[in-house]
Amino acid sequence: MADHRIATQEEWQAEREELLKEEKELTRRGDELTRKRRELPWVVVEQDYRFETEDGTKTLADLFDGRAQLLVYHFMFGPPYEAGCPVCSSIADTLAPQVPHLKAKDTTLLLASRAPLPKLIGFRQRMGWEIDWVSSGGSDFNRDLGFLHTEEELKPFLEGEIPATVEQNARMCGTDAAGYVTEGPGLSAYALSDGIVYRTYVSTARGLEPAMAYYALLDRTPKGRDESGTRPHWVRRHDEYETS
Repeated sequence: MADHRIATQEEWQAEREELLKEEKELTRRGDELTRKRRELPWVVVEQDYRFETEDGTKTLADLFDGRAQLLVYHFMFGPPYEAGCPVCSSIADTLAPQVPHLKAKDTTLLLASRAPLPKLIGFRQRMGWEIDWVSSGGSDFNRDLGFLHTEEELKPFLEGEIPATVEQNARMCGTDAAGYVTEGPGLSAYALSDGIVYRTYVSTARGLEPAMAYYALLDRTPKGRDESGTRPHWVRRHDEYETS
């Protein structure tokens, strides 16, 4: 930590002001991308997806819960899992408190996974989240969005050297590497207009980082993310850090 350039306050301030110019430019670029994201064309959702909820079976339109917009976080919790993905769990820690704020902006936010509903609700109770969670296991919802793959499709990956992080997360979920990576995380957005559901946006991988608030905060610390492909991944479920 101490092996770093040392400067006077004046020298630091001069460099900080130069960096601030770049940060502001990045913000402006982000605003432009946000505009383009909103201007993407919409796609009519023609499939009759059905979801198991705490209030019975519902359609995708039902999930809007009387609002005009719907955000679905595709949480990695497959049927063979015994616990939710630790990374998805860290994301849900950020998402759950946003539910009332998004409701105030005519937007419903919920989690969807393929595991049976009782397993999902049990894990939610353990984590203490106040967010609706639905089971999409009875439909092709995840598959159609690219968040579910067969072992045959993943054969080249599974026959190679499995990254240590994948093996680690699989163990933490109570499954094997194949059972873990067949599932995928993602965020999908929908609009409901005149009774018709439209898909408006889909993202995955690093596109999910806005929901990983800890990374943005770590990016502003001296050590940054401090991650390495040669070390075990550090993210745990929030009730496991003291025992890890």
